[in-house]
Amino acid sequence: MSEHPRETLKRLEQQARKRFGQNFLVNPHAVKRIVRLSKAGPGQKVLEIGPGLGALTRELLATGCDLRAVELDRDLAAHLREELPEVTLVQGDAMKVTLDEMAPGDGWSVCANLPYNVSTRILRRLIVEPRFERLVLMFQKEVADRLSARPQTKAYGSLSVVIQAYAHPRVAIKLGPKDFHPKPKIDSAVVLFERRPVPLLNGCELAHFEKVVRGGFSHRRKTLVNALAGLWSKDVARQALESTVGLGRRAEELDVTSWGKLAAALPPAGSPGVREKMVR
Repeated sequence: MSEHPRETLKRLEQQARKRFGQNFLVNPHAVKRIVRLSKAGPGQKVLEIGPGLGALTRELLATGCDLRAVELDRDLAAHLREELPEVTLVQGDAMKVTLDEMAPGDGWSVCANLPYNVSTRILRRLIVEPRFERLVLMFQKEVADRLSARPQTKAYGSLSVVIQAYAHPRVAIKLGPKDFHPKPKIDSAVVLFERRPVPLLNGCELAHFEKVVRGGFSHRRKTLVNALAGLWSKDVARQALESTVGLGRRAEELDVTSWGKLAAALPPAGSPGVREKMVR
């Protein structure tokens, strides 16, 4: 990181754009730690989302990995193409670019300082794709805590369960406002996600699993038989609970495996006893 982002932006006659969630990492030690965590190396296929001014990009390239990057900001994409022509760069929205354009084939790792305003949406897209085997991603610390939360904790919720059904998340690095330019008003954390060989959905479709989990957490203070009664009849919910995790349980008490068992015991949409109601 030979030049501070403030000076680079000044040279480009540009400012950090809030609508893109741009906060550039300026701590060189943190950059090195993140890249080490990614296990990038010669021949390894690595995807970076939101490379910005290229702090992580340069360090990743130094490992000899096969690097691709997706950048939404047209001006920064043009800057990166000029500064780092060896990177295969896709200019576009990581939520809209096709996966085959972004990361063709299998065996990919992802290493990224994600824009916080869309971080969970991007994670949700990546985590369900088997082509991404290892993810090292930056989030707001509050979000990172929710992703890695365990049962019986306040942070544990539907996001925790759905993500943990696909991977083992671990908060690996914690960062403060001073580590970025411009300085955000929140703390940040890097989370390592190591993919499970098989998702813990117990044979369910993801949409059904998510419906069950979100339904259960929609009324955290209620027992699950009452929380799920808004989506299934109370008799159907009671029968499913009795045959799996037991009555009297609340959403925050169930681990991911238990959620899979409960989801498999509940009928999918369109079956008898299912109320057609959306849970958001």
